[in-house]
Amino acid sequence: MAADSTHDSDRIIGEAKRSLAVQRQGGTHRPVRSIGRESQRLKTSHLKKKLGRLLLAVAGIWFAASVIGVIWNGIGFSGLMIGFLTTLAAVYLFTRYPKLKVPKRADLNQGDAKQLVGRTELWLEAQRPALPAPAADLVGKIGVQLDALGLQLDGVDQNHPAAREVRSLVGETLPEMVDSYRKIPAHLRSEKRAGATPDEQLTKSLGKISEEIDHVTRQLADGALDDLAVRTRYLDYKYGDPDSPVAESA
Repeated sequence: MAADSTHDSDRIIGEAKRSLAVQRQGGTHRPVRSIGRESQRLKTSHLKKKLGRLLLAVAGIWFAASVIGVIWNGIGFSGLMIGFLTTLAAVYLFTRYPKLKVPKRADLNQGDAKQLVGRTELWLEAQRPALPAPAADLVGKIGVQLDALGLQLDGVDQNHPAAREVRSLVGETLPEMVDSYRKIPAHLRSEKRAGATPDEQLTKSLGKISEEIDHVTRQLADGALDDLAVRTRYLDYKYGDPDSPVAESA
């Protein structure tokens, strides 16, 4: 009996480790690699909360088993098996649920700079599998840039016009560009229109956004708040390019 109990304990621990490892990669069915530190931080925080709930559930299960054992002068082999099976069920449920929710586009620009960056990164990660390969690669690059931009925005008055415009660029224009592309039917994304396909237009537009984020981050790092000309530049990207996915879907 002791050997069986030891074997079951090892099996439970192994199952828990495998399940938690899967969760760190985004789940069994759709592993998603983090594109930035802030989205990874949010995932890690969510995982820690789930692990905490799991530990409380397991402790509750065996505390209840101990109480029953005292009352009934032992729970026997059947009671031990029920405890182990209940523990396995708790491991399964609490390592899979609740899942980390992908932020809605309307909520990206809420909160402080760190929350803006983290939410935008999580949102972009969820859109990434539906993007063409070159654009998906740019999303990974933008994730790294967003981390750097978030650090710079942390030291800036959030009500400063330049800070508000940067937040609009990251929290509104960037996701709107991706969302507009996704609204185009898949079979039309590789058809040329005005000399380029929507796939190519999206990649070009994301490249411009990436360049702008890098430029703004450098200026913020230099303290050149009043030199930022973000509004005219990102509005050109948003409305001034007739070949852009956003312009086509408008």
